[in-house]
Amino acid sequence: MAMRKWEEMAESRFDEPRLALNRIYTRTGDAGSTELAGGQSVPKDARRIEAYGAVDELNAFVGAACLSAEAESALAPLARTLRRVQHELFNLGSILATLPEDVHPRQARITDADIAQLERDIDQANAELAPLRSFVLPGGTRANCDLHIARTVCRRAERLLVAAAREESLPPEAIRYLNRLSDALFVWSRWANHALGVAEVLWQPNEAASGSSD
Repeated sequence: MAMRKWEEMAESRFDEPRLALNRIYTRTGDAGSTELAGGQSVPKDARRIEAYGAVDELNAFVGAACLSAEAESALAPLARTLRRVQHELFNLGSILATLPEDVHPRQARITDADIAQLERDIDQANAELAPLRSFVLPGGTRANCDLHIARTVCRRAERLLVAAAREESLPPEAIRYLNRLSDALFVWSRWANHALGVAEVLWQPNEAASGSSD
């Protein structure tokens, strides 16, 4: 029984990457096209490419937020979570770069387990926060701002995936994951300030120039 359980776990794991990046430029994209994982040539501004390009951009901003979190001992748990999210985003990019007919059974991808974990993360962090009585603005700490930047990029990536899904087959887990991740990034931005003992920056409509009484 134990051996069978181990075999099932091994079968559920993704294949390890097998690649060698010895040469960075190839000149093959100079004409405005790129290749999907299956070798298909597509324009660089195709919706699928725009979508996983935005996911790649999101990963970079999550990396910046992770670095900000690592600089604060109180945010160590968040830093570990953000590092996990970076791996998940790369898995997401892998599946978005592959047409359905070329997907390997053990290819890296986003799964329902990843979405469920994000939901648990959201609930755990949100349980420590006071209810919101106003909209909040990015600010207070560097980590808060970095997480808000990542949140807005995540929303854009989600919009691009929704648009791409109207034209071709994309895994439904991809959109759900980004939707949940944007919520998580918002909650984590609030939690970062909370953990560091810094007040949130609340939206005050009359702080605008047009709302001033002077």
